[in-house]
Amino acid sequence: MRQQHDELLPGTVEDIVDRLVPQLQDRGLYRTAYEGTTLREHLALPPLPVA
Repeated sequence: MRQQHDELLPGTVEDIVDRLVPQLQDRGLYRTAYEGTTLREHLALPPLPVA
């Protein structure tokens, strides 16, 4: 049985993606696009030293 406050507590990954992420994006708290083109850039890691 679902409780009254279930809409405030996402139960699945789909709920988070469909409900929470857009709210965070609207508030500027979650990115809408990635800046870089590599995983290293997405994670804001420094470049690897050149050997």
